[in-house]
Amino acid sequence: MTTTGQRPFKVLGVQQVAIGGADKARLRSLWIDLFGLVPTGTFRSERENVDEDICAIGSGAHTVEVDLMQPLDPDKKPAVHATPLNHIGLWIDDLPKAVEWLTAQGMRFAPGGIRKGAAGHDICFVHPKGNDEFPFGGEGVLIELVQAPAEVVATLGSRAA
Repeated sequence: MTTTGQRPFKVLGVQQVAIGGADKARLRSLWIDLFGLVPTGTFRSERENVDEDICAIGSGAHTVEVDLMQPLDPDKKPAVHATPLNHIGLWIDDLPKAVEWLTAQGMRFAPGGIRKGAAGHDICFVHPKGNDEFPFGGEGVLIELVQAPAEVVATLGSRAA
């Protein structure tokens, strides 16, 4: 693959891992009760067909969010429980520049564009599969690009590749 121009953004680190299941109570038993993750919030969206608990590992810029998700309706899309590892989120230092540049390279994004995510950060999703118009996708993985807040950029920015 040949890219056009210098990449105008950095991937700073892992922001989140989203895990889906038919029964969020079982996910809570594993991740909160047994592994000791700290619940930090909840998110519910009819549009995204999700009821999720937001948990955390680490602190400050090194916090990784772990979302425990179940569908509001298991027969509707998106099916957040159909793939247990639903998606991975990456901190991005400049999300609008990243989306613009990646689109120019042929990256396919899921519908919805840049918007506020469950944790309040601007987000967008790389589609798991490319198509004729946009040949690059997540190679079977849904990837969430997350605008890193200033403190994360300051802490992780100088070490990112």
